[in-house]
Amino acid sequence: MTQPKTADTLDVTDRIVDFKRSLAPRRAMLKRAFDEVAGEIAREVEAIRSAGAAGRPVIPEIGYDAIRDGRVPREAGAAVRRTGCAIVRGVFPPAVAGAWFDEVGEYLETNNYEERWAERGNLDRYFAEVKSKSGRQQMFNVYWSKPQVMARQDRKLAETRAFLDRLWSGYEGVFNPDLQLSYADRVRRREPGDTTLEIAPHMDAGTVERWIDPGYQRVYEPVFAGDWRRYDPFDARHRLETYEFPSPAVASVFRTYQGWTALTRQGPNDGSLELVPIARGVIYMLLRAVQDDVAEDDLCGAKVGRALRITGDWHPLLIAGKVAIPEVAPGDAVFWHSDICHAVGPINAGPDYASVIYIGACPDCSKNRAYIERQRPAFLEGRSPPDFAAMDFEVDFKGRATIDDLTPLGRAQMGF
Repeated sequence: MTQPKTADTLDVTDRIVDFKRSLAPRRAMLKRAFDEVAGEIAREVEAIRSAGAAGRPVIPEIGYDAIRDGRVPREAGAAVRRTGCAIVRGVFPPAVAGAWFDEVGEYLETNNYEERWAERGNLDRYFAEVKSKSGRQQMFNVYWSKPQVMARQDRKLAETRAFLDRLWSGYEGVFNPDLQLSYADRVRRREPGDTTLEIAPHMDAGTVERWIDPGYQRVYEPVFAGDWRRYDPFDARHRLETYEFPSPAVASVFRTYQGWTALTRQGPNDGSLELVPIARGVIYMLLRAVQDDVAEDDLCGAKVGRALRITGDWHPLLIAGKVAIPEVAPGDAVFWHSDICHAVGPINAGPDYASVIYIGACPDCSKNRAYIERQRPAFLEGRSPPDFAAMDFEVDFKGRATIDDLTPLGRAQMGF
């Protein structure tokens, strides 16, 4: 019996070659476009460095209270669109976030998570080898603890994501910013001194697909036409037409922003998030791969089913713009556009845990509704969500959230 092809075994070399050959008549135009984009990125990187050296914020910061009261300055929204990211301060009170941190720890300990991981951790090919010097895990494959469910369904976080989603254009008929669907993701609890969770600069939401998938080609049409200034990273049109090869490294939903909510204080030296705050940096990535010095069957090393790596060899300008996020407090939330280059710092040099619940923006739309139809039974049974390795740790976990813990908003977000 023939086994179905997985992302790891799929060969798309011919499609890459065909795509590049289709651009041959525009080769000179794309070379000029890339030179222009490189100059633009260099100027933005210099501005980032200058701001950092002067102690000015590089990543836009917005208070949740300003979102709640409808008084976010117009220039703050423009800054999010320019950088592709934002820190929203005070979404949850620090005491609430801190209590969630303690409760998640108790949930893991009560249910012997480490023992379960020792039995089934090899099912997760991406974090199976991640262990600190203490031998404990740093990324936890739990999705249905009460703090995770409570945070996802909280009205304040829903308002925050709705505000950010309205910064997109052309979303009418594509997605509804006023209803966030619940995309269950993991928890990070990075110990002081941990050196195992460094994640190299990358973009999520597809790798080779960005060049060869017809949906992505429509999204990036101005770029591949050489008219890169016409490209708007926040244009929602065609975003639901994209297809990502199934892989545990790739989300099958449409996230306007990836994101997490802090359960502990963490900052630049605490092994936390790093970003390249340039929303149109993806243009540089796309055009770099179609220049003459890149082999016809290569896209600067992009691999099917993996995150899209940004490297110093191919993308030095973007690497130069990478910055650590500033210190965040428990209850602050961080969001970044799905086309933003991001990374995780090499070491938690701080004295405390650096812990987050991963919660992005996943607005109501046809693609996301199809996903939660598959996710809902996993919630009811305590199984791992469809996008993640089928460890199913929580089937018999004590204290797991159930349908009785859902608010009316939580039920709507879960598709009940």
